[in-house]
Amino acid sequence: MDPSRAFVKNAKRVIIKVGTAVVTRANGGLALGRLGSLCEQVKELMSFGLEVILVTSGAVGIGRQRLRYQRLINSSFVDLQKPQVELDGKPCAAVGQSGLMALYDSLFSQLDVASSQLLVTDNEFKDPEFRRQLNDTVTSLLELRVVPIFNENDAVSTRKAPYEDATGIFWDNDSLAALLALELRADILILLSDVDGLYSGPPSDPCSKLIHTYIKEKHDETITFGDKSRVGRGGMTAKVKAACHAADAGIPVVITSGFAADGALRVLQGERLGTLFHKDAHLWFSVKERSARKMAVNARDASRRLQVLSSSDRRKILLDVADALEANEEIIRKENESDVCIAKETRTAEALVSRLTLKPGKISGLAKSVRVLADMNDPIGEVLERTELADGLILEKTASPLGVLLIIFESRPDALVQIASLAIRSGNGLLLKGGKEAAQSNAILHKIITEALPKSVGSELIGLVNSRDEIPDLLKLDDVIDLVIPRGSNKLVLEIKESTKIPVLGHSDGVCHVYVDKAADLDMAKRIILDAKTDYPAACNAMETLLVHEAVMKTGGLAKLILALQTAGVRLYGGLKAADTLKLPKASSFHHEYSSMACTVEIVKDVLGAIDHIHEHGSAHTDCIITEDRDVAEVFLHQVDSAAVFHNASTRFCDGARFGLGAEVGISTSRIHARGPVGVEGLLTTRWLLRGNGQVVNGDHGVKFTHKELPVDCRKKASRMLEAANGAVDALSSGTLEGFSNGNNLKTG
Repeated sequence: MDPSRAFVKNAKRVIIKVGTAVVTRANGGLALGRLGSLCEQVKELMSFGLEVILVTSGAVGIGRQRLRYQRLINSSFVDLQKPQVELDGKPCAAVGQSGLMALYDSLFSQLDVASSQLLVTDNEFKDPEFRRQLNDTVTSLLELRVVPIFNENDAVSTRKAPYEDATGIFWDNDSLAALLALELRADILILLSDVDGLYSGPPSDPCSKLIHTYIKEKHDETITFGDKSRVGRGGMTAKVKAACHAADAGIPVVITSGFAADGALRVLQGERLGTLFHKDAHLWFSVKERSARKMAVNARDASRRLQVLSSSDRRKILLDVADALEANEEIIRKENESDVCIAKETRTAEALVSRLTLKPGKISGLAKSVRVLADMNDPIGEVLERTELADGLILEKTASPLGVLLIIFESRPDALVQIASLAIRSGNGLLLKGGKEAAQSNAILHKIITEALPKSVGSELIGLVNSRDEIPDLLKLDDVIDLVIPRGSNKLVLEIKESTKIPVLGHSDGVCHVYVDKAADLDMAKRIILDAKTDYPAACNAMETLLVHEAVMKTGGLAKLILALQTAGVRLYGGLKAADTLKLPKASSFHHEYSSMACTVEIVKDVLGAIDHIHEHGSAHTDCIITEDRDVAEVFLHQVDSAAVFHNASTRFCDGARFGLGAEVGISTSRIHARGPVGVEGLLTTRWLLRGNGQVVNGDHGVKFTHKELPVDCRKKASRMLEAANGAVDALSSGTLEGFSNGNNLKTG
């Protein structure tokens, strides 16, 4: 049950309002299937002990269809040539009401449920005696297990045009439902519509978002309503107005789709369905959402301040971070030991404890990797391509930070250091959510790193998210956060992708394979598979499946490899062929990441069989072939569709530091702009800079295009230009422009 919907478990009396668009089809005919489903839901709710009251629209629509038919069959040919005047709503309501109620009575009768009709008008509610009698009647009906069905009596309404007039105590069945919710002291009001709920804009607009909880202070100025209902009076505008009226008076309201077969049931089971209106909603969500947005906006603003620093200043920040890590090694170690102790006491999985532990020498190693990153060429502003579009018109494609990154990672605290240093080097703002097992380690590392940031940038550059409850609010911020990187299970990645419109760079399972070909050097194969499995079994680039050519089994080579693994303490599980042949316990699944001293062994016919196996059961992470046959190796290297594919080398080489990236933010198995270990380049996008001297397009007659590729002397020139521009900004802020008056320092050359 969604926490914001927990109140439904105490609901006793429910009012369900059914809109005209739910009752009728697009052609005006009755939607028998939807009405039948609604009646079945009412029956089921009553069986749970709930009191259900219906407010239904549809009489005018049904009556209009019938009267149009009557007019048609009673018209002469001459009559039909005349302009057809639209039928008045009052006779339509009178004709349609009996048919609508007859249908409800018939459907409920099939379910052994009795129903009753109550027609009301606006003026009647001005009479206190009427209201008292209304309460008594409804109470009696509910005690007798009869479903009261309300409708506005449009046929005798005193208003001139009740289907257009929006004045009085109520003005349509939405406002009638809200009024009845108050009068009859309902516990919840459900407004069934032809859409899933309230959207930020017209539901047909792909940019519109479903609003799960309406907050007046937040949404009043941001919602754009589409056209009114095709058949009803006010569409979503009327529903929102009625819902706000009831919610302000203390009656929770949910607007949801009446097209779903079990929509009302699911609402009353506490599912996060449709849009909720509740008087306390601003207390539940506004603080959290404001906090999440503020954190993201602060990170974005700090990243922009970081980007305008000189390359040497950004390098110094990384060196200061490295020094701070080493200076505080003892404090970091104590906090990490506390996390490890708690993890062991709570019987956390051994593989997770291994990832959590900062072993001796780890902090100095992290500091060294940060310094390596500092000494790398500055990527910000690097000119990637340079083209002369026309004489004197130069276009440059430059590297640029993505903006703000949200990274959700597992229990490895060393990942926080790598990710933070990469964000600084790439000029990105950063929001981090680590595993709860590493809470104390992450907190001290975050404190040390942010305290090393200069005040001109601000500690807000790197935000630490402390609770998983904050993640849903952050995932809504597609206008501020530019990329989400979840580092964890495939389930986590899928959940994140389904919960956000922000692009997701997924790092899912690490089901890595090593294939030993018939032409493999067995001594080399033994070294590689032992390293790939035992060097760090919990790593995502560790071998999880050993594939062996059937010829290696026949020559006895496979027995030697298995003996080596078992001697090293590796538990072996067999695939379909290997289990029987080698008398191994069967593997539960080929797509399994052990993250421990265990792996699967399977026998394949040849390299193509190995490739097929990898494509069917792998995770597109890292896969390796061991062979002395270069032709077979090339087939494997070019046909295996994984982020990293190796020949005669351990899968453990798939790592940002080992690749020379300095560090990695994760290993991407997604097929977007970055795959494999994601370093600085994977956290950059591009910008186009165009420099001219007054050129205009003028229907493509204004210039003579040359599109000539120019040499790129990018890095030093970009750095000089950026520092010159920053100097100009500093001069402007100090009120002087000395040294910049002739603009020479800003020339492109």
